[in-house]
Amino acid sequence: MAESINDVKHRIASTRNTRQITTAMQMVSTAKLNRIQKHTSNYEEYVSRVKAVVMHLAQSHLLDKINSSSNASDHKSGKTAYLVITSDRGMVGSYNSNVIRETNNFIEEHTPNPDDYMILAVGGNGADFYKNRNVNVAYEYRGVSDIPTFAEVREIVKTANSMFEDGVFDKLYVCYTHFVNRISSTFRAEKMLPMDSEAFEEESSQDIKAHDFSAEYEIEPDESAVLKVVLPQYAQSLVFGAILDAKTSEHSSSSTAMQSASDNASDLISRLELQYNRARQAAITTEITEIVGGQEALKH
Repeated sequence: MAESINDVKHRIASTRNTRQITTAMQMVSTAKLNRIQKHTSNYEEYVSRVKAVVMHLAQSHLLDKINSSSNASDHKSGKTAYLVITSDRGMVGSYNSNVIRETNNFIEEHTPNPDDYMILAVGGNGADFYKNRNVNVAYEYRGVSDIPTFAEVREIVKTANSMFEDGVFDKLYVCYTHFVNRISSTFRAEKMLPMDSEAFEEESSQDIKAHDFSAEYEIEPDESAVLKVVLPQYAQSLVFGAILDAKTSEHSSSSTAMQSASDNASDLISRLELQYNRARQAAITTEITEIVGGQEALKH
């Protein structure tokens, strides 16, 4: 019985140590979440302005005219690329599994033939998942900061644009987890390339509605000059916004997972303490019984 009591004591101590770690991790994730939410809220205004301008161009079919005359249209590959944003680490609850599952469903719906698509992976979990299943991972980027910077996104966008212009793929979708609130998130798959009117059909059901704006524009010095400035900004803002959004969801999921782990540890400690007290009582009762039995034996 003494060994049993010691085992329970060790389990209680070990679980308390684990709870301290998960509580600390939950506090860190919450702090990161609060910081990145400030970044996200400040960035949303800029993104909405850029989207509004590009949607005007889409309504005016300027994007379609530019795409029809671009070099990218001269060498079609027939392939679609999916830029999948996951985390580099674990202990984020179901965050990674959800975005990968939803991405796979989206791929199955749009490009069921494995030869017709490739993955551009931002985050180690997504890269490892698809590489382990022999999916074509044409590009991977690991080590995105907890609070991402715009400089990190430039390399990703530059690589994606180069691959598109070289005819490696014809379409690119950005797949990520959209942060709704601290207990809820949703999957999004947004078309990034080519930037034509088709890419903005679904925008009418999201943050910016095409019919809220007039499609009339006076463009100086000319359409091509404006598009050279606006389209790269839009591409960068779309990917950067998606990464910010995904990171916000990641920190929220991590905070929730660590809070749940701490609560489970507390429940386990309560059960172990009850088991420990019962074991102690049983041991004390046994000792008293042995003492009383010894005294009775001495009387005889």
